[in-house]
Amino acid sequence: MKYNVFLVLLLLKLSLNTPINNINRKRSLQSKDKFCLITLHDENSSYDKNFIDAFKETGNELGVDVEIKSNIPEDDECYTTAKQFAESGCKGIFADSFGHEQYMLKAAKEYPNIQFAHATGTLAHTEKLSNFHNVYASIYEARYVTGIAAGMKLNEMIKKNQIKESEAIIGYVGAFPYAEVISGYTAFYLGAKSVCNSAVMKVRYTESWYDEQLEKTAAETLIDTDKCKIISQHADSQGAPNACESRSIPNVYYNGENKQLTKSYLISQQINYKPFFKTFIQSTQNGTQMDYDYTGTLKDDSVIIYPASSIAAEGTQEAVDQAINNLKSGTIKVFDTSKFTVNGKTLTSYKADVDTDDNFEKENEVISWGYFHESEYRSAPYFDIIIDGIDVVDDDPEKIIPKSHSCKISIGVKWLLLFLALMF
Repeated sequence: MKYNVFLVLLLLKLSLNTPINNINRKRSLQSKDKFCLITLHDENSSYDKNFIDAFKETGNELGVDVEIKSNIPEDDECYTTAKQFAESGCKGIFADSFGHEQYMLKAAKEYPNIQFAHATGTLAHTEKLSNFHNVYASIYEARYVTGIAAGMKLNEMIKKNQIKESEAIIGYVGAFPYAEVISGYTAFYLGAKSVCNSAVMKVRYTESWYDEQLEKTAAETLIDTDKCKIISQHADSQGAPNACESRSIPNVYYNGENKQLTKSYLISQQINYKPFFKTFIQSTQNGTQMDYDYTGTLKDDSVIIYPASSIAAEGTQEAVDQAINNLKSGTIKVFDTSKFTVNGKTLTSYKADVDTDDNFEKENEVISWGYFHESEYRSAPYFDIIIDGIDVVDDDPEKIIPKSHSCKISIGVKWLLLFLALMF
């Protein structure tokens, strides 16, 4: 009889000791709901610091606990970290780097009662899981506006006979030849071109999101070799801004203000993830279904443009404010196809690989009503066109081939490329 009672109690304990029950038990012991963040780097990276600050601030404002693990690479460690967070009682888990996506998706499938979200990814709208979401913002709008500030600074240099019209060259330090980067520097160039018609742009890639020395070297090369008069970047360290400061070259910064660089800082833009984090946390707590994709905009304060600095040309702030109002009202479109050409021709049609499947099928028509509809079919950018006036000048030809941020090359394609390389 005693043996039977012991066996029943043991079976009862085992039946209760399931992952879901363990998670629920841990949640019941928590005084507050907990939400968790995975970042690729730490606060030394302006990109990751942007997420970390916004996550902490939102957690404090909404009265929830937050836990953050940084320096998590884009491999199985992300999956393991997401699982650890899930088992610890997190109600929602967020990761900030593109390469985290497949590992977050794997965890989301294993923990359907926990919400997962991911920045810059592309899979949520095709996977259609109720607990997996992608987020990004229309930062290209801000880059267009700060491009206007850059163009006005070039005009000032021309007017003061500091440079000739033919020397109005913009330099751009890009991380990778992904749509996310191409969309940004194209918008920046179009903003500058809208006020300085002679402006051209040169781009150099670092093949890294965060490498201070590579970014510094790229900026120095753009200044010294390519004769660029203004520098901006889509990369995450102080490498490029510091190179500009040492040479007194105007710099348009990313992910915060940089006013301590008094000889170079011109203006900056930033994605503000607090509106999304607020939606993510509150929707999770309320059991409200979120959209698969969340695209923040100027209108919901997900995109921030900081005030122009004292080195900006006269009238810059007024022009910036007017451009912001025009973008919010829809009076202007960043990728207005009447404002740029490709190989000397105006684009009237373009199909983008919005779904990013392995077949590289460009299935979505994204030009209509006279403009390229960026980030409307998913949150992550898909503008991957090199337009006239922009010159990618990297020495390695593989770097200048535009790719979507989710580019994957099959084994067969790799062998074909190797065969062609050997033949020619």
